[in-house]
Amino acid sequence: MKSLIISENEAGQRLDKLLAKYLDLAPKSFLYKMMRKKNITLNGSRCEGSERLKTGDEVKLFLADETISRFSKRSETGPAAERAGAGRGADRGPAAAGGGTKLDIIYEDEHILLVNKPTGMLSQKAREDDVSLVEHIIRYLLDSGQITQETLRTFRPSVCNRLDRNTSGIVAAGKSLAGLQILSQGFRDRSIHKYYRCAVKGHVGGKRTITGYLTKDENTNRVTVHEEPAEGGAVIETEYEPSAYCRDGQGGEYTLLFVALITGRTHQIRAHLASVGHPIIGDVKYGDRSLNERMRREYGISHQMLYACRITFPEMPAPMEYLSGRTFAAPEPAEFKKFSWKRTGPEHGRADGGR
Repeated sequence: MKSLIISENEAGQRLDKLLAKYLDLAPKSFLYKMMRKKNITLNGSRCEGSERLKTGDEVKLFLADETISRFSKRSETGPAAERAGAGRGADRGPAAAGGGTKLDIIYEDEHILLVNKPTGMLSQKAREDDVSLVEHIIRYLLDSGQITQETLRTFRPSVCNRLDRNTSGIVAAGKSLAGLQILSQGFRDRSIHKYYRCAVKGHVGGKRTITGYLTKDENTNRVTVHEEPAEGGAVIETEYEPSAYCRDGQGGEYTLLFVALITGRTHQIRAHLASVGHPIIGDVKYGDRSLNERMRREYGISHQMLYACRITFPEMPAPMEYLSGRTFAAPEPAEFKKFSWKRTGPEHGRADGGR
């Protein structure tokens, strides 16, 4: 017999949904049969599966341990998270060179976690054996005792926004059900504002808002920006403002931009800026190949100079009202400091992306 006491992170969902997570290999017909036969009960009574769970409810499974094991995937985080090894030792240390196995935590409370994702790390898995930021977060929460292997069977913390593998900066994750739901809604309706910094080719003279239409080739994972409406194209709008400028000894001009996404599409910043003649330095997919090679040779830059620098929360609902109006920032990556930037304004030079 197995007894499950419903936590805050599990409350609010239907009983059959929770059972489908806990016994995730079991056919639905098996779950409903066990409820009809009272082999699965809710608060000591027969149940149908449509009941909404409340904190403190007790679900009992009068099933053999072998049956529970047979109908359950491995309850642990799995091989990927084991390889991640995040959070062991100095949990809050900076990302380890090359591995990124120690979380660089910008902010944490009982509901959310803001992490400065390093370049080279996936936000979420692309393949089953990938190690992504999600696995690092789960390992950190396990090692710090904030979650257990058992709770992972019915609730899984996760990231609520994503960055490209080679884009660094702030990623928000939900540690609780409320955190996941509220953050996800805020990113969907764009009430949570995200800002970026990037270094681009050319001299950008002033603030500008550009629009276009974006199409994606799923086979190549590459997008194309069109000035006019295109079949299957999504409307995009990008706002950017120069915050610094520099010129190198070979006559090359570069601008540091502060970027706000009005819409949020795959590779939008990278492709949209390239389409107007200002490709991001180091961007191998949409950038200037000869410039990238020179940047690699002279400055050691091997990835796009783009990072999510700031996140600002709107008026937030309970239980996260304490985040209302707050702004959090990621530090400027080391490669940005290799250039002799001339700041174009007292506000624009702030490392927190403020303006």
